[in-house]
Amino acid sequence: MSQENIELFYRAHDAFNRRDIDALLNLCDPEVGFFSGLVELEGGGPHRGHDGLRSWWESILRVFPDFSTEIEEVRDLGDATFARVRLQGQGVKSEAPAQGTQWQVTEWRDRKAIRISAFPSEAEALEAAGLSA
Repeated sequence: MSQENIELFYRAHDAFNRRDIDALLNLCDPEVGFFSGLVELEGGGPHRGHDGLRSWWESILRVFPDFSTEIEEVRDLGDATFARVRLQGQGVKSEAPAQGTQWQVTEWRDRKAIRISAFPSEAEALEAAGLSA
């Protein structure tokens, strides 16, 4: 089952990079929770359900229409995956390049993501996953 979760994680990022929201949502539970430190710093709360994920999708692509992800590493944690992901895009108004690294912990149940958590540091992600640095 765990290798399957890694494959699902790759499929989700592929769907995002291809701009296939339906394929992405098909990999997520209807009640999925998406938690991001960056979103919370900007004053937004977690996104919940397919509508919340769709809202996040539209917001990020409005600012960074060429936003993409590159999976640098993904590990199996049983019912979860732990990944280091490279993010990049260019602001539509400023044309300034944006890039960085994010760590993601995704919890899976019945071949669907039930919780996606993104962190600006590996230490925060490890702590959230119940692992030590």
